[in-house]
Amino acid sequence: MAETIRDRLLRVQERIRAAAVRAGREPCLITLVAVSKTMPVEVIGEAVAAGVAVLGENRVQEAQDKIVALPGLASWHLVGHLQTNKAKLAVSLFEMIHSLDSLKLAQVLDRYGQQAGKVVRCLIEVNLGAEEAKSGTSEDSVRPLLEAAGQLPHLRIQGLMAIPPLLPDREQSRPFFRRLRTLRDKLEGEGFPLAELSMGMTHDFEVAIEEGATLVRIGTAIFGPRPG
Repeated sequence: MAETIRDRLLRVQERIRAAAVRAGREPCLITLVAVSKTMPVEVIGEAVAAGVAVLGENRVQEAQDKIVALPGLASWHLVGHLQTNKAKLAVSLFEMIHSLDSLKLAQVLDRYGQQAGKVVRCLIEVNLGAEEAKSGTSEDSVRPLLEAAGQLPHLRIQGLMAIPPLLPDREQSRPFFRRLRTLRDKLEGEGFPLAELSMGMTHDFEVAIEEGATLVRIGTAIFGPRPG
């Protein structure tokens, strides 16, 4: 019998629960973001019917058609890099943006948030591996960005996000997740409320949960291999 999205989702949910229990955490405090990039609307609709409540997309334009086709059925998060020329559309489409990485982008999002009459919820993306091919700000730049963004009334930074280097053993990701949590804890101690940690994907989300993730971004384990 062919495995369904519902089957895969249930298995992922059980793995999330087990990882949380191992870490002495409440499973209900961890939000599953089902990353639906490249997936057609019909498949995403199947995932929503199976119980997915939050969907993640990498590209603003690709997400637009899906959100229009599935109105009000789930929350949508932008988990991929955001260019300033797509910020206005992103503000109108997404309930959270995981990839804030500069003051310039923060200012643009604030401006469009004001125009839309909403507060834009964001996470700061941190490039923990200092990888040139990846977006995200440096660890040293997070505090200045928080200070400056705190002056923007239509922007609310609610936590941090990171994508560690892709390593063959998921345990190799643990130090990166721990660094992000430690950075968050330090900043909270300095007066910045940062409740969310978006970290962990299909290959390493259990380790991320053990290290404090509140949002895990999982695609392949739910939707199967990407088309093409």
